[in-house]
Amino acid sequence: MNIIVCVKQVIDPDTPISAFVVDEIQKKVIPAQGISPVINGYCENAVEAALQIKEASGGGTITVLSLGTKFVMDVMKKPLSMGADNMVLIQDELTLNLDSFGIVKALAAAINKIGTADMVICGQQASDWDNAHIPLGISETLQIPCITSVLKIHMSDHKVRAHSALPDGYQVFETQTPALITVNNLYGEPRYPTLRGIMQASRKTPEIWSLSDLGLSGSDLEPSIELTELSIPISSGNCEMIKGENDVDTGRLLALKLREEKII
Repeated sequence: MNIIVCVKQVIDPDTPISAFVVDEIQKKVIPAQGISPVINGYCENAVEAALQIKEASGGGTITVLSLGTKFVMDVMKKPLSMGADNMVLIQDELTLNLDSFGIVKALAAAINKIGTADMVICGQQASDWDNAHIPLGISETLQIPCITSVLKIHMSDHKVRAHSALPDGYQVFETQTPALITVNNLYGEPRYPTLRGIMQASRKTPEIWSLSDLGLSGSDLEPSIELTELSIPISSGNCEMIKGENDVDTGRLLALKLREEKII
């Protein structure tokens, strides 16, 4: 069983809003100083899913794949310390300006170059942009079936049986491999790296590919989507304090005010 897990390095979602800075001219988020990035939470769930499948099938290889420019190796090696076997990083300055379509092309080309993948597993979405475009695009580009929002996976005889989460339950889908699965946070808590795993990860060197190594150039990855505006939302509101002679009178006055505003 050969599994490719796509992961993304993101801004720490626990970063306080006051630390966010947006360059509205360049339409880019400036990373907060002194706060290290992290592996996207859903991607950690995807790594956990791959490890469980490997353990249940009795073997195989897990290759972690990511795309970006300023990778922090202590962050990116976490999947290796959890138990993944290999890591491939697409590191190229051209990736700074890629839209979803360009990212899909690059990741799909890398998956084809790695080859022999029985399954591609991705996090349901990334915590930075929350678009959830990439897994679906990879599935379409590779022309393999896709099951989304998975919380349970069972493998048997080159078949995938997966529970896909719904707001009030789940659906069960079955398909042949190769297939692409997106995993949500209901799959289970990602395991903590062991000391042995951390030591083994420290001795592993990720393979670095450029876009040209994938046979891609800037003209192949021209954006199809134009970002027209990027800014931090400004919240505002008015608070009117209503106070009566006692609690009962306060409640009466509140009800009258809500009725006057046609809220009730």
